[in-house]
Formats: sequence, structure tokens, C-alpha cells
Amino acid sequence: MRSFLWKRLPSGLVVLVAASFAVFLMLRLIPGDPATTLAGPDASPAAVAAIRARLGLDEPLAAQYLHWLGQVLTGDLGPSYAIGGQVSDLIGDGIAATAQLTLAALLLVVLLAVPVALLGVSARRRPWAGALRALTTGALAVPPFVTGVLLVGVFAVSLRLLPAGGYASLGSAPDLAVQYLALPALCLALPSAAILARYLQDGLERALAEDYVRTATALGVSRRRILWRHALPNALPPAVTVLGLQVGQLVAGAVVVERIFAWPGLGQLVEQGVQRRDYPVVQDLLLLVVAGYVAVQLLTDLAYSWLDPRVRAL
Repeated sequence: MRSFLWKRLPSGLVVLVAASFAVFLMLRLIPGDPATTLAGPDASPAAVAAIRARLGLDEPLAAQYLHWLGQVLTGDLGPSYAIGGQVSDLIGDGIAATAQLTLAALLLVVLLAVPVALLGVSARRRPWAGALRALTTGALAVPPFVTGVLLVGVFAVSLRLLPAGGYASLGSAPDLAVQYLALPALCLALPSAAILARYLQDGLERALAEDYVRTATALGVSRRRILWRHALPNALPPAVTVLGLQVGQLVAGAVVVERIFAWPGLGQLVEQGVQRRDYPVVQDLLLLVVAGYVAVQLLTDLAYSWLDPRVRAL
């Protein structure tokens, strides 16, 4: 496992370096002067020049890039001139909220996808197999902003079972946090759960069509035992890869979901930074998202190699 990880680390570092360069250039290709935007419409030329110097925008691009990388590596991200406060503090608060939402949604993805896939395989010749297929299709077809409005209308407005929005930390108030988490986590999890369920069901059906399943059936092994002891372990490694890819979708979808449910995570912070042209916040956040995605992919590869030892030899 350790040697397999060392084989994957160089490619992850290459992706991070390339992503940092792309983020740096992308923000500077946006039309307009961020120093003028941050200073305000009534600022004097001297004030604009001071902000430009503080941001390092008066230096060559190579010097700006190296200076920013040095700040990232040392953890000294500097202040936010538009939003206010230290960038590290803003990102730290946003990470806590977004991680709470994303992990809850990821748990729901697994809890929803695995039973749906197993039911779909077990009931593939029964009338309600079509209902499961329609359910996953609907979860994929309906965008999160529509699902979020429907969930709020049903569970918060009509039934009054859950709050329509807000945030509470799991560490300080777990009972209240679960109530606030339920609707946004479900809204965020539904599309990814549908994708994972479809993929896992297809993998189970392929596994059940193998020769060893026919042999086991002829020997009198029950279908349930074949499904759980043989088909499911063979279908899991590809499904784990799909689950790792869906983590990126969950982080991206959190931007919309946080807006709907007034969740104070990284999505709202990115939106504020882009609207106010706050370079320090936006470029650090984008690089952080890429780094998180690379870390998830490394963990996914490790899980895949653990489930399928043949991968370690590649």
C-alpha cells in the first residue's frame, strides 16, 4: 500500500502545480483592475496604488506567482481587503461548514445508493423495478436548486418538520445541527446517489452474469448469499472510483445548495470573493478545492488497491 501511494504522489503534485498556475493566470485575465474595485469608486489614485502595491500587482507575473506560492506554503495568506479579516480565518470557518455538509451528503449517498442498487438487482423482473429506475432518473434529471425548493416547500413550509435554512456546528449543538443538515445534505446527495446506484447496479448485474455465479447456483447456493458474498465484492472497486469522483461533484454542488439553505460555507465565500474581486480569497479557495480533490482521488486509489490487490501490481 505504501509503495502504491508513492507511485501516485508525483502525479498529484503535478496536478497541483498545474492547477496553481491555471488559477493564478485565470484570475488575472478577468477584465478590470481589482485594486480599483477594492478601493471603491471615490478612492484617490494614491489609495489605488497603495492597494496595488499591497497585493503585489505592480510586480512581474512571475514574481507575483512565486510570492503567492510562498504564502500558501507558509500558511500566511494575508488579509482580505474586500470581505474583511484574515483569509486563513475566513477559509477555516468556511471549511468547517462545507466539510460538515459534504460529509453528511457523502454518507447519505452511500446509505441511499447501496440499498437502491441491491433492490434493483433483486427486483429486476418485478413491476416495482421500473419504479426504482424512474426514481434514480428523476434524481439525476432534477437540478439541485429545484430539489432544494421542493424540499423546503414540503418539509419546512407544509409539514414544518425541519428548518428551511441555517447552520449549527455538530460539535457544539449536535441535535440542532442534524436538523439543519437534513435538507441541504439530502438535496446535495440525491444526484450523486442516483449515479452511484446506477453504476453499482450495473456492476452487480455483470457480476451475476459470470460463470461462477451459474456454478454456485447449480450447486444450490442461495441468491442472497451469492449477491452479498461474491457479486457485491466484485462490483465494489469500480463503484469506489465513481464515489471518489462524486466527491468533486458534491463540493461543486455545495455552492448552489449553500445559497438555497443559507449555509455559511466555502460556496458563499467564493461568491463574495468573485463579486468583490478579492484576489487573495478566490485564488486560495480555488487552489484549496483542487488540493482537496487530489487528496480524495489518492484516497480513492488506495481504497481501490485495498479492495482489488491486482491494482497494486500496475
